[in-house]
Amino acid sequence: MRKNAKTIAFHNLGCKVNAYETEIMIQNAQSAGYEIVHFSQISDIYVINTCTVTNIADRKSRQMLHRARKLNPDAVVVAVGCYVQTGGDKLLKDPLVDICIGNNHKGELIQILDDFFKNKKKRAAVVDDLGIPSDYENMTLETLSDRVRTFVKIQDGCNQFCSYCAIPLARGRVRSRAKEDIVAEIQGLIDKGCCEIVLTGIHVGSYGIDLDEKGNTSGDYGGNSRLIDLVEEISQIPGLKRLRLSSVEPRIITDENAKRLSRLPNLCPHFHLSLQSGCDETLKRMNRHYTTDVYYESVLSLRRYFDDPAITTDVIAGFPGETDEEFAVTAEFLKKVAFSDMHIFKFSPRKNTKAAAMTDQISEEVKSSRSDVLLDMALGFAKDYMNRHIGKKTEVLIEEEKTIFGKKYMLGHTPDYILVAIPSCGQEPGEFINVKLTGILTEEIMSAESII
Repeated sequence: MRKNAKTIAFHNLGCKVNAYETEIMIQNAQSAGYEIVHFSQISDIYVINTCTVTNIADRKSRQMLHRARKLNPDAVVVAVGCYVQTGGDKLLKDPLVDICIGNNHKGELIQILDDFFKNKKKRAAVVDDLGIPSDYENMTLETLSDRVRTFVKIQDGCNQFCSYCAIPLARGRVRSRAKEDIVAEIQGLIDKGCCEIVLTGIHVGSYGIDLDEKGNTSGDYGGNSRLIDLVEEISQIPGLKRLRLSSVEPRIITDENAKRLSRLPNLCPHFHLSLQSGCDETLKRMNRHYTTDVYYESVLSLRRYFDDPAITTDVIAGFPGETDEEFAVTAEFLKKVAFSDMHIFKFSPRKNTKAAAMTDQISEEVKSSRSDVLLDMALGFAKDYMNRHIGKKTEVLIEEEKTIFGKKYMLGHTPDYILVAIPSCGQEPGEFINVKLTGILTEEIMSAESII
Protein backbone atom coordinates (compact mmCIF):
# COMPACT_ATOMS: atom_id res chain seq x y z
CA MET A 1 0.00 0.00 0.00
CA ARG A 2 1.50 3.31 -1.08
CA LYS A 3 1.42 6.22 1.35
CA ASN A 4 -0.68 9.15 0.24
CA ALA A 5 -0.50 12.47 2.03
CA LYS A 6 -4.09 13.31 1.15
CA THR A 7 -7.13 12.69 3.33
CA ILE A 8 -10.48 11.62 1.94
CA ALA A 9 -13.96 11.55 3.47
CA PHE A 10 -17.05 9.70 2.23
CA HIS A 11 -20.77 10.24 2.75
CA ASN A 12 -23.42 7.83 1.51
CA LEU A 13 -27.02 8.65 0.64
CA GLY A 14 -29.76 6.28 -0.43
CA CYS A 15 -30.15 2.56 -0.88
CA LYS A 16 -28.31 -0.61 0.10
CA VAL A 17 -26.64 -0.71 -3.32
CA ASN A 18 -25.16 2.73 -2.69
CA ALA A 19 -23.98 1.59 0.75
CA TYR A 20 -22.24 -1.42 -0.81
CA GLU A 21 -20.59 0.68 -3.50
CA THR A 22 -19.45 3.27 -0.95
CA GLU A 23 -17.79 0.50 1.08
CA ILE A 24 -15.85 -0.54 -2.01
CA MET A 25 -14.78 3.05 -2.78
CA ILE A 26 -13.53 3.38 0.81
CA GLN A 27 -11.69 0.06 0.46
CA ASN A 28 -10.05 1.22 -2.79
CA ALA A 29 -9.04 4.56 -1.28
CA GLN A 30 -7.41 2.81 1.67
CA SER A 31 -5.55 0.46 -0.67
CA ALA A 32 -4.31 3.49 -2.62
CA GLY A 33 -2.86 4.99 0.56
CA TYR A 34 -5.41 7.71 1.26
CA GLU A 35 -6.15 8.46 4.90
CA ILE A 36 -9.88 7.98 5.56
CA VAL A 37 -11.40 10.62 7.84
CA HIS A 38 -14.93 11.25 9.07
CA PHE A 39 -17.05 13.43 6.81
CA SER A 40 -17.41 16.07 9.53
CA GLN A 41 -13.64 16.59 9.61
CA ILE A 42 -11.47 18.84 7.44
CA SER A 43 -10.41 16.74 4.45
CA ASP A 44 -8.55 17.18 1.18
CA ILE A 45 -11.24 15.28 -0.73
CA TYR A 46 -14.94 14.73 -0.07
CA VAL A 47 -16.86 12.02 -1.95
CA ILE A 48 -20.66 12.07 -1.79
CA ASN A 49 -22.46 9.01 -3.18
CA THR A 50 -25.72 10.67 -4.18
CA CYS A 51 -29.34 9.52 -4.44
CA THR A 52 -32.20 10.67 -6.65
CA VAL A 53 -35.14 8.44 -5.66
CA THR A 54 -37.19 11.46 -4.46
CA ASN A 55 -37.03 15.26 -4.58
CA ILE A 56 -35.91 15.12 -0.95
CA ALA A 57 -33.02 12.83 -1.96
CA ASP A 58 -31.97 15.33 -4.63
CA ARG A 59 -32.03 18.12 -2.09
CA LYS A 60 -30.01 16.14 0.46
CA SER A 61 -27.45 15.33 -2.23
CA ARG A 62 -27.00 19.02 -3.05
CA GLN A 63 -26.87 19.92 0.64
CA MET A 64 -24.10 17.42 1.36
CA LEU A 65 -22.05 18.59 -1.62
CA HIS A 66 -22.33 22.18 -0.44
CA ARG A 67 -21.62 21.19 3.17
CA ALA A 68 -18.37 19.61 2.02
CA ARG A 69 -17.33 22.85 0.36
CA LYS A 70 -18.09 24.79 3.55
CA LEU A 71 -16.01 22.36 5.62
CA ASN A 72 -12.99 23.02 3.42
CA PRO A 73 -13.22 25.64 0.64
CA ASP A 74 -9.97 24.29 -0.86
CA ALA A 75 -11.07 20.64 -0.94
CA VAL A 76 -11.84 18.60 -4.04
CA VAL A 77 -15.56 17.84 -3.93
CA VAL A 78 -16.64 14.70 -5.79
CA ALA A 79 -20.27 13.91 -6.69
CA VAL A 80 -20.88 10.24 -7.47
CA GLY A 81 -23.91 8.20 -8.47
CA CYS A 82 -27.57 8.56 -9.25
CA TYR A 83 -28.01 12.33 -8.89
CA VAL A 84 -25.01 12.77 -11.16
CA GLN A 85 -26.85 10.77 -13.82
CA THR A 86 -30.17 12.63 -13.53
CA GLY A 87 -28.94 16.10 -12.50
CA GLY A 88 -25.57 16.07 -14.18
CA ASP A 89 -26.09 19.27 -16.14
CA LYS A 90 -26.74 21.21 -12.94
CA LEU A 91 -23.77 19.65 -11.19
CA LEU A 92 -21.44 20.33 -14.11
CA LYS A 93 -22.36 24.01 -13.85
CA ASP A 94 -22.11 24.07 -10.05
CA PRO A 95 -18.81 25.78 -9.11
CA LEU A 96 -18.85 24.00 -5.75
CA VAL A 97 -18.46 20.54 -7.38
CA ASP A 98 -15.11 19.59 -8.92
CA ILE A 99 -15.61 16.03 -10.17
CA CYS A 100 -18.77 14.21 -11.34
CA ILE A 101 -18.66 10.41 -11.62
CA GLY A 102 -21.55 8.40 -13.04
CA ASN A 103 -22.89 5.10 -11.77
CA ASN A 104 -20.84 2.90 -14.07
CA HIS A 105 -17.49 4.43 -13.07
CA LYS A 106 -17.44 4.27 -9.26
CA GLY A 107 -14.74 1.63 -9.37
CA GLU A 108 -12.50 4.12 -11.22
CA LEU A 109 -12.57 6.72 -8.42
CA ILE A 110 -8.86 6.45 -7.56
CA GLN A 111 -7.77 6.54 -11.21
CA ILE A 112 -9.97 9.59 -11.81
CA LEU A 113 -8.51 11.35 -8.76
CA ASP A 114 -4.96 10.51 -9.82
CA ASP A 115 -5.61 11.95 -13.27
CA PHE A 116 -7.28 15.03 -11.78
CA PHE A 117 -4.28 15.87 -9.60
CA LYS A 118 -1.63 14.84 -12.14
CA ASN A 119 -3.04 17.06 -14.88
CA LYS A 120 -4.07 19.82 -12.45
CA LYS A 121 -7.60 19.88 -13.82
CA LYS A 122 -10.16 22.35 -12.56
CA ARG A 123 -13.15 20.13 -13.34
CA ALA A 124 -13.73 16.56 -14.47
CA ALA A 125 -16.74 14.45 -15.46
CA VAL A 126 -17.01 10.75 -16.24
CA VAL A 127 -20.64 9.87 -16.95
CA ASP A 128 -22.18 7.23 -19.24
CA ASP A 129 -25.36 7.50 -21.26
CA LEU A 130 -27.09 4.73 -19.32
CA GLY A 131 -29.92 4.69 -21.84
CA ILE A 132 -27.50 2.53 -23.81
CA PRO A 133 -27.08 -0.95 -22.30
CA SER A 134 -23.59 -1.36 -20.86
CA ASP A 135 -21.67 -4.10 -19.11
CA TYR A 136 -21.90 -4.72 -15.38
CA GLU A 137 -19.14 -2.80 -13.57
CA ASN A 138 -17.60 -5.53 -11.47
CA MET A 139 -16.59 -4.11 -8.08
CA THR A 140 -15.55 -6.55 -5.37
CA LEU A 141 -15.80 -6.01 -1.62
CA GLU A 142 -12.74 -7.53 0.05
CA THR A 143 -12.69 -5.84 3.46
CA LEU A 144 -15.30 -5.79 6.22
CA SER A 145 -16.38 -2.70 8.12
CA ASP A 146 -19.06 -4.80 9.84
CA ARG A 147 -18.38 -8.48 10.54
CA VAL A 148 -22.04 -9.09 11.38
CA ARG A 149 -23.88 -8.26 8.15
CA THR A 150 -22.64 -7.35 4.68
CA PHE A 151 -24.42 -6.44 1.45
CA VAL A 152 -23.38 -8.10 -1.79
CA LYS A 153 -24.57 -6.63 -5.08
CA ILE A 154 -25.72 -9.13 -7.71
CA GLN A 155 -27.11 -6.88 -10.44
CA ASP A 156 -27.56 -3.27 -11.54
CA GLY A 157 -30.21 -1.42 -13.53
CA CYS A 158 -33.93 -1.88 -14.10
CA ASN A 159 -36.11 -2.50 -17.16
CA GLN A 160 -39.48 -1.89 -15.49
CA PHE A 161 -39.92 1.86 -16.08
CA CYS A 162 -42.59 2.38 -13.45
CA SER A 163 -44.28 5.66 -14.28
CA TYR A 164 -43.08 7.38 -11.08
CA CYS A 165 -39.49 6.16 -10.98
CA ALA A 166 -36.31 7.86 -12.23
CA ILE A 167 -34.00 5.00 -11.26
CA PRO A 168 -33.84 3.42 -14.77
CA LEU A 169 -32.70 6.85 -15.98
CA ALA A 170 -30.01 6.90 -13.29
CA ARG A 171 -28.94 3.25 -13.34
CA GLY A 172 -29.68 2.09 -16.89
CA ARG A 173 -30.96 -1.27 -18.08
CA VAL A 174 -30.50 -4.59 -16.26
CA ARG A 175 -26.93 -5.88 -16.05
CA SER A 176 -26.41 -9.10 -14.10
CA ARG A 177 -23.19 -9.94 -12.33
CA ALA A 178 -21.44 -13.20 -13.19
CA LYS A 179 -22.39 -15.97 -10.76
CA GLU A 180 -18.75 -16.96 -10.31
CA ASP A 181 -17.82 -13.43 -9.17
CA ILE A 182 -20.71 -13.32 -6.68
CA VAL A 183 -19.82 -16.69 -5.16
CA ALA A 184 -16.12 -15.81 -4.94
CA GLU A 185 -16.83 -12.51 -3.20
CA ILE A 186 -19.17 -14.12 -0.67
CA GLN A 187 -16.69 -16.89 0.08
CA GLY A 188 -14.00 -14.28 0.72
CA LEU A 189 -16.25 -12.31 3.07
CA ILE A 190 -17.24 -15.44 5.00
CA ASP A 191 -13.56 -16.38 5.34
CA LYS A 192 -12.99 -12.95 6.94
CA GLY A 193 -15.71 -13.65 9.52
CA CYS A 194 -18.92 -12.23 8.04
CA CYS A 195 -21.97 -13.85 9.64
CA GLU A 196 -24.79 -12.72 7.35
CA ILE A 197 -24.94 -11.93 3.62
CA VAL A 198 -27.70 -9.75 2.14
CA LEU A 199 -28.11 -10.03 -1.64
CA THR A 200 -28.95 -6.65 -3.07
CA GLY A 201 -29.33 -4.83 -6.37
CA ILE A 202 -31.41 -2.19 -8.07
CA HIS A 203 -34.04 -4.75 -9.12
CA VAL A 204 -32.96 -8.06 -7.61
CA GLY A 205 -35.83 -10.04 -9.11
CA SER A 206 -34.52 -9.33 -12.62
CA TYR A 207 -31.23 -11.11 -11.96
CA GLY A 208 -30.28 -13.15 -15.00
CA ILE A 209 -32.87 -11.97 -17.51
CA ASP A 210 -30.07 -10.40 -19.57
CA LEU A 211 -28.30 -13.76 -19.46
CA ASP A 212 -31.27 -15.56 -20.99
CA GLU A 213 -30.08 -17.70 -23.87
CA LYS A 214 -33.07 -16.51 -25.87
CA GLY A 215 -31.96 -12.91 -25.39
CA ASN A 216 -35.16 -11.92 -23.60
CA THR A 217 -34.53 -8.51 -22.00
CA SER A 218 -38.12 -7.30 -22.13
CA GLY A 219 -38.58 -7.50 -18.38
CA ASP A 220 -41.42 -10.03 -18.72
CA TYR A 221 -39.89 -12.54 -16.35
CA GLY A 222 -42.71 -13.79 -14.15
CA GLY A 223 -41.43 -16.80 -12.23
CA ASN A 224 -37.84 -16.14 -13.33
CA SER A 225 -35.80 -18.94 -11.76
CA ARG A 226 -32.34 -17.50 -12.49
CA LEU A 227 -32.45 -15.69 -9.15
CA ILE A 228 -33.62 -18.83 -7.34
CA ASP A 229 -30.84 -20.85 -8.99
CA LEU A 230 -28.32 -18.29 -7.75
CA VAL A 231 -29.72 -18.26 -4.19
CA GLU A 232 -29.62 -22.06 -4.05
CA GLU A 233 -25.97 -22.12 -5.11
CA ILE A 234 -24.97 -19.34 -2.68
CA SER A 235 -26.71 -21.13 0.19
CA GLN A 236 -24.29 -24.04 -0.28
CA ILE A 237 -21.16 -21.91 0.24
CA PRO A 238 -19.21 -23.42 3.16
CA GLY A 239 -19.46 -21.40 6.36
CA LEU A 240 -22.45 -19.26 5.31
CA LYS A 241 -24.59 -18.92 8.42
CA ARG A 242 -27.32 -16.54 7.23
CA LEU A 243 -28.50 -15.40 3.81
CA ARG A 244 -31.07 -12.69 3.12
CA LEU A 245 -32.79 -11.39 0.01
CA SER A 246 -33.46 -7.67 -0.23
CA SER A 247 -36.53 -6.36 -2.07
CA VAL A 248 -37.87 -8.78 -4.69
CA GLU A 249 -40.50 -8.61 -7.40
CA PRO A 250 -43.69 -10.39 -6.23
CA ARG A 251 -43.97 -12.25 -9.54
CA ILE A 252 -40.73 -14.07 -8.67
CA ILE A 253 -42.46 -15.71 -5.70
CA THR A 254 -44.39 -18.44 -7.48
CA ASP A 255 -45.52 -21.47 -5.53
CA GLU A 256 -42.64 -23.53 -6.92
CA ASN A 257 -40.04 -20.86 -6.17
CA ALA A 258 -41.34 -20.37 -2.62
CA LYS A 259 -41.07 -24.13 -2.12
CA ARG A 260 -37.48 -24.13 -3.40
CA LEU A 261 -36.49 -21.26 -1.12
CA SER A 262 -38.06 -22.96 1.91
CA ARG A 263 -35.65 -25.88 1.51
CA LEU A 264 -32.61 -23.65 2.22
CA PRO A 265 -31.86 -23.84 5.96
CA ASN A 266 -29.72 -20.67 6.08
CA LEU A 267 -32.14 -18.46 4.10
CA CYS A 268 -33.85 -16.03 6.47
CA PRO A 269 -37.69 -16.04 6.27
CA HIS A 270 -37.92 -12.29 5.67
CA PHE A 271 -39.27 -11.12 2.30
CA HIS A 272 -39.68 -7.56 1.13
CA LEU A 273 -42.26 -7.67 -1.67
CA SER A 274 -42.64 -4.21 -3.14
CA LEU A 275 -46.33 -3.34 -3.59
CA GLN A 276 -46.72 0.49 -3.94
CA SER A 277 -50.53 0.32 -4.13
CA GLY A 278 -53.27 -2.12 -3.16
CA CYS A 279 -55.59 -0.91 -5.95
CA ASP A 280 -55.37 -2.41 -9.43
CA GLU A 281 -56.35 0.83 -11.17
CA THR A 282 -53.58 2.70 -9.40
CA LEU A 283 -51.11 -0.09 -10.19
CA LYS A 284 -51.95 0.30 -13.89
CA ARG A 285 -51.17 4.02 -13.79
CA MET A 286 -47.95 3.22 -11.96
CA ASN A 287 -47.03 0.75 -14.74
CA ARG A 288 -46.49 -1.99 -12.19
CA HIS A 289 -46.48 -5.38 -13.88
CA TYR A 290 -48.80 -7.35 -11.60
CA THR A 291 -52.27 -7.19 -10.05
CA THR A 292 -53.25 -7.42 -6.40
CA ASP A 293 -54.46 -10.98 -7.04
CA VAL A 294 -51.02 -11.98 -8.32
CA TYR A 295 -49.40 -10.24 -5.36
CA TYR A 296 -51.64 -11.99 -2.85
CA GLU A 297 -50.91 -15.38 -4.39
CA SER A 298 -47.21 -14.70 -3.77
CA VAL A 299 -47.96 -13.90 -0.13
CA LEU A 300 -49.98 -17.11 0.25
CA SER A 301 -47.16 -19.14 -1.30
CA LEU A 302 -44.65 -17.77 1.21
CA ARG A 303 -47.00 -18.47 4.10
CA ARG A 304 -47.64 -21.96 2.76
CA TYR A 305 -43.97 -22.96 2.93
CA PHE A 306 -42.63 -20.76 5.77
CA ASP A 307 -43.91 -20.53 9.34
CA ASP A 308 -45.26 -16.98 9.71
CA PRO A 309 -42.52 -15.32 7.61
CA ALA A 310 -41.87 -11.58 7.87
CA ILE A 311 -43.41 -9.97 4.79
CA THR A 312 -42.71 -6.27 4.40
CA THR A 313 -43.50 -3.80 1.64
CA ASP A 314 -43.43 -0.24 0.29
CA VAL A 315 -46.57 1.83 -0.29
CA ILE A 316 -46.88 5.21 -2.03
CA ALA A 317 -49.51 7.61 -0.66
CA GLY A 318 -51.17 10.08 -3.01
CA PHE A 319 -50.17 8.82 -6.44
CA PRO A 320 -51.66 11.00 -9.22
CA GLY A 321 -55.32 10.18 -9.78
CA GLU A 322 -55.68 8.23 -6.53
CA THR A 323 -59.27 8.87 -5.47
CA ASP A 324 -60.66 8.42 -1.98
CA GLU A 325 -62.24 5.18 -3.21
CA GLU A 326 -58.91 3.89 -4.58
CA PHE A 327 -57.15 4.75 -1.35
CA ALA A 328 -59.84 2.87 0.58
CA VAL A 329 -59.29 -0.18 -1.68
CA THR A 330 -55.56 0.00 -0.93
CA ALA A 331 -56.18 0.21 2.82
CA GLU A 332 -58.44 -2.87 2.71
CA PHE A 333 -55.87 -4.83 0.71
CA LEU A 334 -53.14 -3.95 3.22
CA LYS A 335 -55.36 -5.27 6.02
CA LYS A 336 -56.01 -8.43 4.02
CA VAL A 337 -52.27 -9.12 3.66
CA ALA A 338 -51.42 -8.01 7.23
CA PHE A 339 -47.75 -7.22 6.66
CA SER A 340 -45.15 -7.47 9.40
CA ASP A 341 -44.10 -3.92 8.55
CA MET A 342 -44.48 -1.29 5.81
CA HIS A 343 -42.40 1.59 4.49
CA ILE A 344 -44.63 4.53 3.58
CA PHE A 345 -43.72 7.25 1.07
CA LYS A 346 -45.62 10.28 -0.11
CA PHE A 347 -45.63 10.55 -3.89
CA SER A 348 -42.75 12.69 -5.14
CA PRO A 349 -42.85 13.72 -8.84
CA ARG A 350 -39.57 12.96 -10.60
CA LYS A 351 -38.38 14.89 -13.65
CA ASN A 352 -38.74 13.06 -16.99
CA THR A 353 -41.15 10.44 -15.62
CA LYS A 354 -44.71 9.89 -16.88
CA ALA A 355 -46.22 10.37 -13.43
CA ALA A 356 -44.74 13.87 -13.14
CA ALA A 357 -46.68 14.90 -16.25
CA MET A 358 -50.02 13.48 -15.09
CA THR A 359 -52.62 16.20 -14.70
CA ASP A 360 -54.50 14.87 -11.67
CA GLN A 361 -51.80 15.49 -9.04
CA ILE A 362 -52.80 15.08 -5.39
CA SER A 363 -52.41 17.98 -2.97
CA GLU A 364 -49.70 17.83 -0.30
CA GLU A 365 -52.42 18.03 2.37
CA VAL A 366 -54.17 14.92 1.06
CA LYS A 367 -50.89 13.06 0.59
CA SER A 368 -49.90 13.81 4.17
CA SER A 369 -53.29 12.74 5.49
CA ARG A 370 -53.17 9.42 3.65
CA SER A 371 -49.56 8.88 4.66
CA ASP A 372 -50.52 9.33 8.32
CA VAL A 373 -53.23 6.68 7.98
CA LEU A 374 -50.79 4.22 6.42
CA LEU A 375 -48.12 4.93 9.03
CA ASP A 376 -50.61 4.12 11.78
CA MET A 377 -51.48 0.88 10.00
CA ALA A 378 -47.78 0.01 9.73
CA LEU A 379 -47.30 0.47 13.46
CA GLY A 380 -50.31 -1.74 14.12
CA PHE A 381 -49.05 -4.49 11.81
CA ALA A 382 -45.61 -4.44 13.43
CA LYS A 383 -47.12 -4.67 16.91
CA ASP A 384 -49.38 -7.57 15.89
CA TYR A 385 -46.43 -9.43 14.36
CA MET A 386 -44.32 -8.99 17.48
CA ASN A 387 -47.19 -10.05 19.74
CA ARG A 388 -47.52 -13.31 17.79
CA HIS A 389 -43.89 -14.07 18.58
CA ILE A 390 -44.02 -13.57 22.34
CA GLY A 391 -42.99 -16.85 23.99
CA LYS A 392 -41.27 -18.22 20.89
CA LYS A 393 -37.72 -19.53 20.95
CA THR A 394 -35.39 -18.31 18.22
CA GLU A 395 -31.83 -17.27 17.41
CA VAL A 396 -30.46 -13.72 17.52
CA LEU A 397 -27.33 -12.48 15.78
CA ILE A 398 -25.78 -9.92 18.15
CA GLU A 399 -24.96 -6.60 16.46
CA GLU A 400 -24.37 -3.82 19.01
CA GLU A 401 -24.83 -2.59 22.58
CA LYS A 402 -27.41 0.09 23.31
CA THR A 403 -28.82 1.77 26.40
CA ILE A 404 -32.63 1.69 26.58
CA PHE A 405 -34.55 3.21 29.48
CA GLY A 406 -31.28 3.50 31.37
CA LYS A 407 -30.36 -0.17 31.01
CA LYS A 408 -27.71 -1.71 28.76
CA TYR A 409 -28.84 -4.25 26.17
CA MET A 410 -27.26 -6.16 23.31
CA LEU A 411 -29.30 -5.73 20.14
CA GLY A 412 -29.63 -8.08 17.20
CA HIS A 413 -32.07 -9.51 14.68
CA THR A 414 -33.86 -12.83 14.49
CA PRO A 415 -33.94 -14.68 11.14
CA ASP A 416 -37.33 -13.04 10.42
CA TYR A 417 -35.77 -9.64 11.12
CA ILE A 418 -37.35 -8.86 14.48
CA LEU A 419 -35.06 -6.51 16.37
CA VAL A 420 -34.40 -8.00 19.81
CA ALA A 421 -32.83 -6.63 23.01
CA ILE A 422 -31.09 -8.97 25.47
CA PRO A 423 -29.71 -7.76 28.83
CA SER A 424 -26.03 -7.04 28.28
CA CYS A 425 -23.73 -9.52 30.03
CA GLY A 426 -20.59 -9.89 27.94
CA GLN A 427 -22.04 -10.91 24.58
CA GLU A 428 -20.07 -9.76 21.52
CA PRO A 429 -21.19 -8.62 18.04
CA GLY A 430 -21.19 -11.62 15.72
CA GLU A 431 -22.35 -14.11 18.35
CA PHE A 432 -25.46 -16.20 17.77
CA ILE A 433 -27.58 -16.41 20.93
CA ASN A 434 -30.57 -18.70 21.52
CA VAL A 435 -33.35 -16.70 23.16
CA LYS A 436 -36.97 -16.74 24.23
CA LEU A 437 -38.94 -13.65 23.17
CA THR A 438 -40.61 -12.22 26.28
CA GLY A 439 -42.42 -9.05 25.25
CA ILE A 440 -42.44 -5.71 23.41
CA LEU A 441 -39.84 -3.29 24.73
CA THR A 442 -40.45 -0.37 22.32
CA GLU A 443 -42.40 0.14 19.08
CA GLU A 444 -39.47 -1.39 17.18
CA ILE A 445 -37.78 -3.73 19.67
CA MET A 446 -38.76 -6.97 21.41
CA SER A 447 -37.28 -8.05 24.73
CA ALA A 448 -35.78 -11.51 25.16
CA GLU A 449 -33.95 -13.73 27.61
CA SER A 450 -31.05 -16.03 26.79
CA ILE A 451 -31.70 -19.75 26.96
CA ILE A 452 -29.29 -22.67 27.02
